Amino acid sequence: MALPPLAERLRPRRLEEIAGQDHLLGEEGILRKAIRSGKLPSMILWGPPGVGKTTLARVIAEELNRNFIPLSAINSGVKDVRDAIDQAKKQRFFDRPGPIMFIDEIHRFSKSQQDSLLGAVEDGTVTLIGATTENPSFEVIPALLSRSQVYVLKPLDDNAMRLLISRAIADDVELRKKTFQIEEDEALLRTSGGDARKLLSALDLLASQQGDSVVITNAAVMAMIQQNITRYDKGGEQHYDIISAFIKSVRGSDPQAALYWLARMLHGGEDVKFIARRLVILAAEDIGLANPNALLLAQSAAQAVQFIGMPEASLVLSEATIYLASSAKSNSATIAIAEAMQAVNQTGPLPVPLHLRNAATSLMKNLGYGHGYQYSHDYSGNFSQQEYMPEEIAGKKFYQSGNNRQETEIEARLKQWWGEKYDR
Repeated sequence: MALPPLAERLRPRRLEEIAGQDHLLGEEGILRKAIRSGKLPSMILWGPPGVGKTTLARVIAEELNRNFIPLSAINSGVKDVRDAIDQAKKQRFFDRPGPIMFIDEIHRFSKSQQDSLLGAVEDGTVTLIGATTENPSFEVIPALLSRSQVYVLKPLDDNAMRLLISRAIADDVELRKKTFQIEEDEALLRTSGGDARKLLSALDLLASQQGDSVVITNAAVMAMIQQNITRYDKGGEQHYDIISAFIKSVRGSDPQAALYWLARMLHGGEDVKFIARRLVILAAEDIGLANPNALLLAQSAAQAVQFIGMPEASLVLSEATIYLASSAKSNSATIAIAEAMQAVNQTGPLPVPLHLRNAATSLMKNLGYGHGYQYSHDYSGNFSQQEYMPEEIAGKKFYQSGNNRQETEIEARLKQWWGEKYDR
């Protein structure tokens, strides 16, 4: 019988065996304290793939001697959730806490599926642990989010990754049969990207490709990766690499390449809502004022994707991808807000000029709030050349127009209004 993968063979069984996440699981970690107290809240574990979300949920159930009911949002419907809740009710005895219900990829649950959890979470029938790679603020309904603690799991740092390598070589029944010589580990660490599963899979593969003596070098790691990189892993190992290639192809105005990476994601089962969100961000970040309609189209595409679902959502994503990749590009808005944020960080919270303040009370009016403000519509062309900046940064320019037709017109309009003021 074939052995399970190295990552499964080394799956931690106790909290002390979990690498990284000291901010949660260290001696003073907030989650460790909750586990020790026995008063475990429902929670959402948010973090990238391979940082131990599923493992942590299982270990928590083991530590607290609680029944564990696992569900996957990919293949579970409302009926499965209700059946699991019924199962949980049967497992409750006297005042003993209810079982732990673990939902992997909870961000893939629809609103109705998440709604079906509320009653059981609220009355303590189950303690929910949801795992997600997506921002729970966008993907988990507010009612469920308000009943749960959100714990952020971080990618493993180099020290934690090296600890995993050493532990695997020393403890695994198969790897102990071989002699390892680690001459270089930079490529192994960098290509794993803080993902323990990815790291152990690479180590397992390196060991299987060599004899009893395994030499790990950067060249050996890169050669192994080139031989095994073609497949999009539905579990998420290439999630970030593929979306990065997609974003850069759209930004680089290559619709052919963008469509290829889009197809790779769709073929691999990527969440279409995630792709749609990236297109909305791209429209603002990389197209911006060169074509303001791009953001409107991307937003409409995101709404359509949620409305119709797959497989027809692929048509909407294809249209949006081609339009955005073929559009004129400008990152002027992206640079402008970064410059403005930098100014805020450097100068601190400068006071609002008195003439721009809201005189909501007679006392404020007596203190000069609003005095001297020029209402733009009272002036020719609906414009008055008054000062809107704090005195300390008056005349500072954050927005620089991009080199495209739309922003050339914007620049001309601003020049007509403000003259030489923002030429510095």
